[in-house]
Amino acid sequence: MATITTHSPDTFEEAAAALAAATADGRRVRIVGAGTKLGWGHPDTPADAELHTGGLHRILEHNAGDLTASLEAGVPLATAQRTFAAAGQMLALDPPLGDPDAEAGEAGSGAPTPTIGGVVATADSGPLRHRYGAPRDLVVGVTVALSDGTIARAGGKVIKNVAGYDLAKLFSGAFGTLGVILAVNVRLHPLHETSVTALGAASDPAALASAAVALARAPLEFEALDLAWRAGRGGLLARCAGPQAPRRARRAARLMADAGLAEVDIADQDGQLWERQRAGQRSAEGVLLRTESCGGTLVGRAALGTCYIEVEPGALARLRGMLPPRAPAVILDAPASVRAQHDPWGAAPGGELDLMRRIKARFDPAGTCNPGLFVGGL
Repeated sequence: MATITTHSPDTFEEAAAALAAATADGRRVRIVGAGTKLGWGHPDTPADAELHTGGLHRILEHNAGDLTASLEAGVPLATAQRTFAAAGQMLALDPPLGDPDAEAGEAGSGAPTPTIGGVVATADSGPLRHRYGAPRDLVVGVTVALSDGTIARAGGKVIKNVAGYDLAKLFSGAFGTLGVILAVNVRLHPLHETSVTALGAASDPAALASAAVALARAPLEFEALDLAWRAGRGGLLARCAGPQAPRRARRAARLMADAGLAEVDIADQDGQLWERQRAGQRSAEGVLLRTESCGGTLVGRAALGTCYIEVEPGALARLRGMLPPRAPAVILDAPASVRAQHDPWGAAPGGELDLMRRIKARFDPAGTCNPGLFVGGL
């Protein structure tokens, strides 16, 4: 039985030294944050060592006046949000958080909440992506450790700073295959005290899609615009926030009614609605895919073309066969038996994959960091 060496660095230098030593010895390193997404990608790829970022758990700066902050990669997202909320601010990232009272790395405290480094590395997001963008859009600076022990920094601490190569966008969604994210500088937004959601229902997917298009084109500045579909019936949810939220929600409701949706209503206590939407991005039993085509049981970002579809394992091949040839269909949560039969990334060979391989070779030529986890075995 293979022995896995575990590293839990407390400083950037320790993390970089651990990577450099592993590279020198020809060892493969699995990078672990809170462990909330260890089943994504190719999780059975062998590794000789694990590098845990839980020791990098400090909020380095919170510049409330500039609406920016600097966070080490191991900071739990829920912890960061509580800190920012005390100043009336938020980091506009809202992926499913698991148990918000559980800190990363605390044994017996329930399912841990994801860390900021893990959220950025996997490009995870939630309904707020509609207005504020993905992690790559909110990170203005990054510090990373490369496999040769180099500590690299790019970007800055202010939103307008664009100096240097944009490593933040490159490392966002790279699943730790290029190096270890040590810290990020992020832009913040005001935390609205009031939010109201307009919602409507339909049993005809075409009618639901038509209503979604109508609302996506409306100048109503939604915080989120989501679809839901289950058992032959769907819903459209439009969330408004700020002082004018009720007025804008009423306008959204009128648009839904005009588009033919039924049971149009307005919810001024909408927290649980959006918790359910986020929960629909995870699956413990079936197979969950993130795809640009809607169908089946799903929650989705109506204006972004991204849906999270839950299907029974036996229906996966049939669902993938129904998608357009170039529509990416990524398996997120699935039993090991399913992953053994299907490529979790569903990526077709082409220029994009060739480019990714060249980038991997440039940043991690020894193949030390999360080898085989990502698209094309990167």
